[in-house]
Amino acid sequence: MTRKSESGVRAGVCASSVAAALLLAACLGVEVAQAQAIMRTPTISVPSRMPTISPGIAARVSPGVAARAVAVGRGPGPIVTTRISARMGPTPVLPYARYSPNLYPACTAPDRDAAGECLAQQNAGGDGSGKSGKKTAGKRRGNNAPVAADLRTFADEFVAEIDGGLSSTEADELARRHGLTRVSSENFPLIGATFGLFRITDGRPSARVRREFAADGSVRSVQPNFRYLLQDQKSSVPTEGDPAQYALAKLRLPQAHTLAHGANVTVAVIDSGIDARHPELANSIADNFDALGSAEGPHIHGTGIAGAIVAHAKLMGSAPEARIIAIRAFGGTTGGAESSSYIILRSLNYAAEHGAQIVNMSFAGPKDAVIERAIAATAARGLVLIAAAGNAGAKSPPLYPAANPNVIAVSATDQQDRLFTASNRGNYIAVAAPGVDIFLPAPDGKYQMTSGTSFSAAYVSGVAALLLERNSALKPEALRTTLAKTARDLGSPGRDDLFGDGEADAFAAVMAVPAAGATPVAAASGTTKREDIEKRRDEPAIRALEQPSLSSTEDKATVSQADRPATR
Repeated sequence: MTRKSESGVRAGVCASSVAAALLLAACLGVEVAQAQAIMRTPTISVPSRMPTISPGIAARVSPGVAARAVAVGRGPGPIVTTRISARMGPTPVLPYARYSPNLYPACTAPDRDAAGECLAQQNAGGDGSGKSGKKTAGKRRGNNAPVAADLRTFADEFVAEIDGGLSSTEADELARRHGLTRVSSENFPLIGATFGLFRITDGRPSARVRREFAADGSVRSVQPNFRYLLQDQKSSVPTEGDPAQYALAKLRLPQAHTLAHGANVTVAVIDSGIDARHPELANSIADNFDALGSAEGPHIHGTGIAGAIVAHAKLMGSAPEARIIAIRAFGGTTGGAESSSYIILRSLNYAAEHGAQIVNMSFAGPKDAVIERAIAATAARGLVLIAAAGNAGAKSPPLYPAANPNVIAVSATDQQDRLFTASNRGNYIAVAAPGVDIFLPAPDGKYQMTSGTSFSAAYVSGVAALLLERNSALKPEALRTTLAKTARDLGSPGRDDLFGDGEADAFAAVMAVPAAGATPVAAASGTTKREDIEKRRDEPAIRALEQPSLSSTEDKATVSQADRPATR
């Protein structure tokens, strides 16, 4: 009995224990099941939803777009689609034009500082990032996205003025101390200083390296090696033929050539390679200097620039008897030739040291302390400096060297006397000249039709050569004043930011400069600005200057008696 009771008690205890265990397990089972459901839900739902959504989107969007594109191609599409296409597609200034990359930010006048630079552009860091050093540093800490390169400079290169007493070995040692490579260095008598081109080869931030290098006692100054671009705009495919050169009549060159041809005047052309064997340039290249130290052949841009100045076979340049110092500063055998601060400095130094009287600079770049210094020294020696205004358009900040006050900046016009749409504007524009659809020589005895402020500048360089042949004692400022006072006013009356003082008039300018030892011509004293024309219209010489320009090809070599100066 007792055993039965004990057994029953034990059975009851066991039953109670089993029941309690089952109850506890049940409770725990519910808790675990709920947790797994919470964790599983994203695992089950997300994969099941994502594949369902992604193909759906692709299927709905891509075929629809493709179908609309085909429909537009077959017939007139919806107006909305047409407007979107118009917004997305580029609107070229000229249908055939090939535009050089615009390295400079576009901005309107209210967004520029006193120097004309765009305020939105932050390049204080100087490391090619296009942003200030402070902001760039913060961004590098926050993410690893690559920073856009500053296209205005050559990455990991800089130009530095160093102690002129350093030998080549010592200059190399200076570079090694700072973990740099000395690419080149030399003394430049033009500015009385020694400059070197140095390169960073280990990937260190450019701004930090420049700061450390500038702190060295053997270093006077450090700046980026800025990039310069030739200012041509037209496709570089040469064409054969000999169409009429409308620029001759616009500039009144046939009349001017009865008085001067640019004889005994030397023009340095800092550009790309020139084809000295072209018939248009025969016996015109007096000297050659390759600032790049390259072995490249002639280039279409440099050959065209030289032709605008001295062509004298099928074509006619503005100063066909001038002498050319051909300075190669822009490398590359295609239309994308470019140069740098250091190479431009070498080129200006050579021009000044080898007897140039005029320097043609048909290229553009940013404001550059080294080149500004070289320009000032060149002008101080009495050289006439002429540059293309640039082809970056209406919203571009001033481009250099054209915007330098020592330089005559030239904008471009077309056959209808309209401003070339891509031409730069600004109060630094001195005069305008034809620069659209200009027919010029090209390498290998060929010819080209091209556009750009480059060729406007070249024409004016030739006109300057005519003035210096007329009077070799003419100072640069007097020459600039003569061009301004005799220019044919275009656009709004008076001086403006598009044409400067107007389109150059070679005949009026040459007439305004008395030949050495000759009596000044009466027609030379005034200006052809519209506000002055009325009160001077009765003067005989002014009536002669207002004769219509010759336009037909047959009449280009003919000069009317009214256009012949009285002294001849």
